[in-house]
Amino acid sequence: MNSPLLQDITVVKGVGEETAKQLYNLRIKTIKDLIEYFPFRYEDYSLKNLHDVKHEERVTIAGVIHSEPSIRYFGKTKNRLSFRLLVGNILITATFFNRAFLKKQIVIGDTITVTGKWDQHRMTLTASEMKKGEQNSNQSLSPVYSVGGKMTVKTLKKLIYQAFSQYKDVIVEVLPQYMLEKYKLLPKKVAIYKLHYPKDLQDTKLARRTIVFEELLLFQLKMQAFRKLTRDQTSGIIHQIEQGVVEEFIGQLPFPLTNAQQRVVDEILQDLQSPYRMNRLLQGDVGSGKTVVAAICMYAAIRSGYQAALMVPTEILAEQHLESLTSLLEKVGVNVALLSGSVKGKKRREKLERLLSGELHALVGTHALIQDDVHFQRLGLVITDEQHRFGVEQRRVLRDKGENPDVLFMTATPIPRTLAISVFGDMDVSIIDEMPAGRKPIETYWAKHDMLERVLGFMEKELAQGRQAYVICPLIEESDKLDVQNAIDVHTILQQHFKQYNVGLMHGRLHSTEKDEVMEAFSDNRSQILVSTTVVEVGVNVPNATFMLIYDAERFGLSQLHQLRGRVGRGEYQSYCILLADPKSEVGKERMRIMTETNDGFKLSERDLELRGPGDFFGQKQSGLPDFKLADIVHDFRALEVARQDAATLVKSDQFWQGSEFYQLRTHLEEQGVVEGEKLD
Repeated sequence: MNSPLLQDITVVKGVGEETAKQLYNLRIKTIKDLIEYFPFRYEDYSLKNLHDVKHEERVTIAGVIHSEPSIRYFGKTKNRLSFRLLVGNILITATFFNRAFLKKQIVIGDTITVTGKWDQHRMTLTASEMKKGEQNSNQSLSPVYSVGGKMTVKTLKKLIYQAFSQYKDVIVEVLPQYMLEKYKLLPKKVAIYKLHYPKDLQDTKLARRTIVFEELLLFQLKMQAFRKLTRDQTSGIIHQIEQGVVEEFIGQLPFPLTNAQQRVVDEILQDLQSPYRMNRLLQGDVGSGKTVVAAICMYAAIRSGYQAALMVPTEILAEQHLESLTSLLEKVGVNVALLSGSVKGKKRREKLERLLSGELHALVGTHALIQDDVHFQRLGLVITDEQHRFGVEQRRVLRDKGENPDVLFMTATPIPRTLAISVFGDMDVSIIDEMPAGRKPIETYWAKHDMLERVLGFMEKELAQGRQAYVICPLIEESDKLDVQNAIDVHTILQQHFKQYNVGLMHGRLHSTEKDEVMEAFSDNRSQILVSTTVVEVGVNVPNATFMLIYDAERFGLSQLHQLRGRVGRGEYQSYCILLADPKSEVGKERMRIMTETNDGFKLSERDLELRGPGDFFGQKQSGLPDFKLADIVHDFRALEVARQDAATLVKSDQFWQGSEFYQLRTHLEEQGVVEGEKLD
């Protein structure tokens, strides 16, 4: 259990107190941390033929010095040293900036090796490094490490070499032999060595594949084992569902289910009938029909003798869900009620009595559902919508209102499959990836700020037809730091521009009752334009709103832009989204282009993940993502899928829990606190 590699870094020869502090700053605390502190890239010093080199490519070449060096000075400290170099049969100019001291080393007729950026048009190499003689091809690849403070790359390399020399023989093979053979992976000791001391790029690819797969397998193994042990230790409700009754309910819906909705319903009903407690994430793009799926599953649970609860983040959203569920469930004898902060006194007491007696079958509400005086008679299904808006503790309290009820989390934020199987690896994931027939795609356009008058003219045409519009701004008030339009200023400007219409204002500093009043006025068409920050993002349903204008759209991520766009296009009318933006960066321009090209939230979320990286995807660092040394869940997605499948197969097999070839993997689970030592024997 206590591997020598977990000893403090100070046991490595040459690591004193001061050096140890510098290593600690790099998060290198143990011998294992040091030998697994891998390069983040490699400089390729292999000699190239200039005929094969692209313009502005970094290159290493060998040549014969053909002219005396000349130096030109710029002020007191700056200078440029140039000389002619014959590379094969091509005569080029080599230039060094601020390296006048090299003049003595440049002798006509000498062979040198230089590295730098190649300018194909001027036949010039802007050099950064020079060595006497021709480069040895065996030393063509140089690892580049991330360092900081007083730690230099030279010292770090020396310490890694020392640690590896001292402790290479205690590096343990974690992966079983059959996996190494099946996936053509290197032994771990060899992989570590080749990452630090590669002969060529092929060496680094093979070594990286090995370490990446091990990291991903260990992570997925932890997820799958946690999930299995949680399921084994928690007996759920076995719902008695009459298939014919559910099919009859689906048959009388005002519209047919899409294939994706039907698939998801089947997956959830299967969970409800199993002896395990359901722990499922339901993803569906805005307007894909998650509420109908929720209604079907609630109906199935209620018909099997249980109650259902749906918790949502805001009162407006709760009221909209109540309206939808009542229209679907009331005609089949299901009593649905709303419980929120504004339900008080006698009304509240009556609802709680009906809930405890079992007369109320389904309860929709905000966090009011988890207050101490709320008691269900027989809670069997808990659904939370936009689950990331609730804390873990809030979700747990609701779950504890019943005896191991089945749990369904719903979200309209399309999370890329890449992230879903990483962050939510302990859940089953269902995806509604198909939109209902007849839904008109939202037309999206990108406009520069100097086109604002035309955009407002377009908006006026929609308002004249009786439609409504959202206007979204990044900030509430004026800021010196960010040159962006703010909600209060925009509200004032639009009141002046559209005098015949009522313009509402919504932002995060309003009290919840004020937000509700503003939103109700817009829902009832008492205000025709709603200027808002992103608080309007989740769950609002105003079918008459057909126009959305987003100021400074480049300041939002793709997923957030898509969520905002989803506030329109909910009725029978054609809807429009205008992105007002003058992005300076290529990434900003790319975001605008992607938004105008697709309405598919999942495609957008994948691109967003590629552009922003997994750490920033959720807008916060506590995303549940592990801190991998080499693996990248975006680029190593295939390896992640394979690792997940292998981990799921392993934890289900008796051989994994008993076989000697899996001892190291089981030890890892024990060290991670997923299982206790005695369970491994």
